[in-house]
Amino acid sequence: MTDLPIFDILPALCQTLSQCDALVLEAPPGAGKTTQVPLAALNLECLGGQRIVMLEPRRLAVRAAAQRMAELLGEKVGETVGYRVRLESKVGPNTRIEVITEGILTRMLQEDPSLDGVGLLIFDEFHERSLDADLGLALALEGRRLLGDLRAAPLKIVVMSATLDGRRVAELLGGAPVLRSEGRQFDVDVEYLAPYQRGQNIVPEVAKAIRRALAQHTGNVLAFLPGEGEIVRCQRALEEQHQPGIVICPLYGNLSLEQQRQAIAPPQSGQRKVVLATPIAESSITIEGISVVVDSGLHRGPVFDPRSGMSRLAVQRISQASAAQRCGRAGRLQSGYCYRLWSETQQRELPAHSQPEILQADLAGAALQLLKWGVADPAQLRWLDPPPAGAFSQALSLLNALGALARQPSGEWALSEHGLAMSELAVHPRLAHMLLVARDIGWTYLGCDLAALLSERDTFSGQGSDLSSRLAALRGESSGGFSRGQLVRLRQLRDRFRVALKSRAVGETAPVEDSDSPGVLLALAYPDRIARQREGQAGRYQLSNGRAAVLKAEDVQFGEPWLVVAELGGHQGSREESIWLSAPLRVSAFDGPLIDLCREETRADWDEQRGRFIAERRRMVGALCVDVEPLGGLDGEEKSRALLGLLRDKGLNLLNWSEESLQLRGRVNLLASLWPGEWPDFCDKGLLDGAAHWLAPYLANVNSLADLQRLDTGEMLLALMPWSQRQSLDQLAPSHIRVPSGSRVKVDYCKSPPVLAVKLQEMFGCEHTPLIAQGKQAVMVHLLSPARRPLQITQDLAGFWRGSYQEVKKEMKGRYPKHPWPDDPLQALATAKTKNAMNR
Repeated sequence: MTDLPIFDILPALCQTLSQCDALVLEAPPGAGKTTQVPLAALNLECLGGQRIVMLEPRRLAVRAAAQRMAELLGEKVGETVGYRVRLESKVGPNTRIEVITEGILTRMLQEDPSLDGVGLLIFDEFHERSLDADLGLALALEGRRLLGDLRAAPLKIVVMSATLDGRRVAELLGGAPVLRSEGRQFDVDVEYLAPYQRGQNIVPEVAKAIRRALAQHTGNVLAFLPGEGEIVRCQRALEEQHQPGIVICPLYGNLSLEQQRQAIAPPQSGQRKVVLATPIAESSITIEGISVVVDSGLHRGPVFDPRSGMSRLAVQRISQASAAQRCGRAGRLQSGYCYRLWSETQQRELPAHSQPEILQADLAGAALQLLKWGVADPAQLRWLDPPPAGAFSQALSLLNALGALARQPSGEWALSEHGLAMSELAVHPRLAHMLLVARDIGWTYLGCDLAALLSERDTFSGQGSDLSSRLAALRGESSGGFSRGQLVRLRQLRDRFRVALKSRAVGETAPVEDSDSPGVLLALAYPDRIARQREGQAGRYQLSNGRAAVLKAEDVQFGEPWLVVAELGGHQGSREESIWLSAPLRVSAFDGPLIDLCREETRADWDEQRGRFIAERRRMVGALCVDVEPLGGLDGEEKSRALLGLLRDKGLNLLNWSEESLQLRGRVNLLASLWPGEWPDFCDKGLLDGAAHWLAPYLANVNSLADLQRLDTGEMLLALMPWSQRQSLDQLAPSHIRVPSGSRVKVDYCKSPPVLAVKLQEMFGCEHTPLIAQGKQAVMVHLLSPARRPLQITQDLAGFWRGSYQEVKKEMKGRYPKHPWPDDPLQALATAKTKNAMNR
């Protein structure tokens, strides 16, 4: 233990902590920071005997760190060193160092923002940038700012990172000093394999590379795969070609503690070990004896899709920083080797660092905790990367839909009584809402079962999307689907929820349920994921949030008219999602426990075949129509409201716009642009916004499309203008202009600028372009041939006569010899006649 690189800077670290309230420690994986920093700080005088709390991103890392520190002290876990993770706690009255998962810190801060009794708060592996770590650091800094004067000694904060740029974190901590441990790393040779193809099955390639590594190298192999499913398939592939003396050890979060320890511990003498791990092995834990790494280059993480308002677990490429950490695992104790399942060109294309979870995750849970803290605007706190405004707004919308929010007199959101109760449950807000409602309607047992299942990643195999099969396995009514460790954990979680809800004793008989109950409770948690099968398209569904989803034909729920979907999958931005976990729903539930999810709206539409107006009252759940009631006798106000809604949906083209009415709109809009505020707004938006004023009075007798199109839109618009304004309209924007020939020529106000289309000969002698609107607007003159085809388009008549007229004359004189083409058009007589007609 004396050769750990971190020992070189521990004296400086302890001295800096004695003098400063915060510091940043940069140290590569394997330097020893996780176990040695808390132990070194344990007896610092500046802590005054207070506890040290260290955050780790994963349960496995929490247990491993606590176990190792306890061994170094010659003690058992729960004495000087203890830990707390979800559903498990090993601390005692003498515990001075407590290792916890990051989410537990938020609950500690909500109970006591000053963290009284905690002298040092350590954020380990902060480069992973989990949402819980970012939230915990923001709240800890705010709690220290607000309540630091109430403490006997200031709360000290240490942020430890392997790859993150420590300068940014130091600035966040108020200019904290940065200490660096260079670490100790042996050379690792890197071999790039075939280029990665998006969507390819990576498992066979990983298994192939592992066999190659075992054949070409000695020592133990660590292989990185995206997740549990890929690990299980890879283990199966390797065991099909089992090699004597090779032990295959999976390593992921859902394994039992004993299985995890087996993966971390060195193999027995004479054996070699292959560890198949998720990204948990990048930096959170140390695995003994690894000299070869096989890296898939992938990880599975949450991605928030703003279009759907949903997060999904997606397989993504890792960053260069993660690739370096994975590679470095082979060079801890000796020179090593790393196989990368991508090309060297693709390596250069990887992002430098992984995107922080706060920038791409569902923020509903974080928003709930911020509101409980009393913060409605995240900008009130200090963040390394603030929550995106759009995602935070969507989180607030979801919380409001779940009844968690109440509007303050100031206009800001605050937690309702229901929201406060939701925040007390250590579960996603959707499930917290479901648990509370389940308790209120007498389905506590079912609610707790569902919350347990939905809190953990679904690993149930062989039953498609049907949630009832998972419930049956959880309750012991069927076998298979869950491993023994998973089943124990799910039942612990279920019982924890029952205790949190102050339910009846576990041994009591549960309330009566029926087959519809899971769907009802699921709809309370996921009101935006209620799904209705599209008419005539078995297996294809529309969700209440407007998105599309599809169910496999072999699924036991294929053909169900209504579903509630708890989990979907698919590529971000794709139009269709795949339904992975769901429960059937009966439409009758919308008349009972789900009645509050419905809203009524009166809609009007046209029956295209009959050409008549129809009206109906619809009950809607989001974008889905639950049922329709025809409305035979609408009163005038209801009909008017329905027709105006129809007009907003289909636009002004639903009305009959004569040429005169279109010209009227153009004339008024021109004057409105020149004299803002003095003329009505007759543009599309202005008319749609004001339709209740100018159109509604004429709708009482409209019962068909023909009735609607018989309305005189021009007269209705003129009715909005007083007589004096109508007279001004004719003066400022005349419908016709008298040209030099004496003709009254129509001005087209549907064009911008207004167009005067006139035969060229009728403008002889007119040197200047005609003006309207008291000289503020020149018309665009279209000079036409005798056949009324445009010869020139201009707003500069004088320039035309003195310039391009001569070219026009040469070309047209031979084509139209009967019409005058004088050499000097400004001195010629304007006429609409031919030369012969002029001489008669």
